[in-house]
Amino acid sequence: MNQAETLEKMMARTPSAAAQGLAVYDSLGTNMSQPRVICVTSGKGGVGKTNVTSNLAYSLVKSGKKVLILDADLNLANVDVLLGLTPKFNLQHVFSGEKTLPEILVKGPGGLRILPGSSGILELADLTESQKLYFLSEMESLGRKIDILLIDTAAGINNNVVYFNLASQERIVLLTPEPTSLTDAYALIKVLSGQYGVKRFRVLVNLAYSEKEALSVFKKLSVVADRFLSTLSLDFLGYIPYDDKLPKAVRGQRLVADLYPDSKSSQMFVKLAKRLLREEPEVQTDGNIKFFWQELMHFDRQ
Repeated sequence: MNQAETLEKMMARTPSAAAQGLAVYDSLGTNMSQPRVICVTSGKGGVGKTNVTSNLAYSLVKSGKKVLILDADLNLANVDVLLGLTPKFNLQHVFSGEKTLPEILVKGPGGLRILPGSSGILELADLTESQKLYFLSEMESLGRKIDILLIDTAAGINNNVVYFNLASQERIVLLTPEPTSLTDAYALIKVLSGQYGVKRFRVLVNLAYSEKEALSVFKKLSVVADRFLSTLSLDFLGYIPYDDKLPKAVRGQRLVADLYPDSKSSQMFVKLAKRLLREEPEVQTDGNIKFFWQELMHFDRQ
């Protein structure tokens, strides 16, 4: 199928089948202002990124915000697994023209919404112009219905990870006290700063035993960044304490903020959500939904 046929298929099809997704979409209402676009990213896998993203999203919803999680791990999406959900459709079905974005939306705990990622390998640079145009139109419409778009990126430094970082308004780099996590987080920051001109990052330390340990990890990262990367701003966003309730919630495919709201980690997610809402993002041209998907149009040419 050529690009013209793909676009015709996408634009001509009438929404059907995914009635649940459409119901989730309709329940969002309309938001007149552009939503904030925040990505949670890391250089290393296994640091708890999906767990942190989902619990933070839940806490933001409990603060009265309409939040959408984009599962941007286009190779091995797992937000749905963490939450015990079984979506029938994902982004691959949208790019193929089989479904629209509203049709694949899934409702998560507390009322947060999820755009399930692809279960197979998908490179944004491989999308056709027809797919990009269609997706831009779909996402702009969806953007009018949410307050915050939280992006759970894949681990590592590939084209997809770089793209989602560049197209976001705010970037939260997640790491743990493990030395390899710190090294890989620095490598990600170095690439985004040196090759793409990204100069501001928020740092969140996960699974720290104390604030002192978290600040020590942040200081080590800051020292290296200050030494080798110029004009870079690293802000300490906070930390998520090690909590035995976290693995219990994961095993039960529940969010710790939902299942154990009085736990240490849950209380910290509430504090982080309040801090993000209290601190307005810098005024800049990037980071809103329109820019986010317009960048997709040109990403493969960078």
